[in-house]
Amino acid sequence: MRIAVLQKQVPDRESPLRVSDDGRHFDEQQVSFKLNESDAYAIEEALQIKDRLGAETEIIALGLGPERIEKTLREALARGADRAIRVLDDRELATDPYAVANVFAAVLKDQACDLVLSGLQSDDLGMGQTGILLGELLGMATASLVIATEPGTTSIRLKHELEGGWYQWLTIPLPASLSIQTGINQPRYPTIKGIMGAKRKQIEVLNASALWSGEPLQTCQRLYVPQKTKHTEMIEGTSDQAAAQLVEILKTGIKVL
Repeated sequence: MRIAVLQKQVPDRESPLRVSDDGRHFDEQQVSFKLNESDAYAIEEALQIKDRLGAETEIIALGLGPERIEKTLREALARGADRAIRVLDDRELATDPYAVANVFAAVLKDQACDLVLSGLQSDDLGMGQTGILLGELLGMATASLVIATEPGTTSIRLKHELEGGWYQWLTIPLPASLSIQTGINQPRYPTIKGIMGAKRKQIEVLNASALWSGEPLQTCQRLYVPQKTKHTEMIEGTSDQAAAQLVEILKTGIKVL
């Protein structure tokens, strides 16, 4: 079995975001980047599938972005991925999941993958569309909110999360593209041996513009930092009147009732 796993770098939540005056980009020198949380669960799920199926399973880590994405791919190799492909994209704001999916589809169309795993959504944009779009572009069966997998030779049985704590088991044919839910497993740490081995592995480098030249369906017009404001409203009258006003505010103003 061959498994491709999408890996994305996102800004650390604790990093300060300084937006430029024109609202077109933020200062990356002030930001530390890390692996997207749900993508960490996706790579771990691929590794656990390989542990169950044996050494004949190959895992490909795939990342899109500027030079810094190589660090994330090295981390995937250190965890146990067999090889990595870095797609160079120097655009400041690659925000369109359709364009991203098309680039990944161009990379994977000749890789003969049985499974494509991606995190459910990214911590920065949170759109949750790339894995589904990629499966459609590659002609694969797709599933999202996956919280357990049982791969077979021609199909995969998976646990699909529903609302309100409910879930269902599905069996879909291979090849398939799955969006992995956070918490599906416990991601492992890279070993010293894995880290040293990852340094020696070659990472294939491709250029996004050479893979897909179409137009994105959406673009980011402006970045800005939300402004925090305070508003104080005094409630007057008798206790009954104040209680009635408070309930009305909670219903129509704050909308928590």
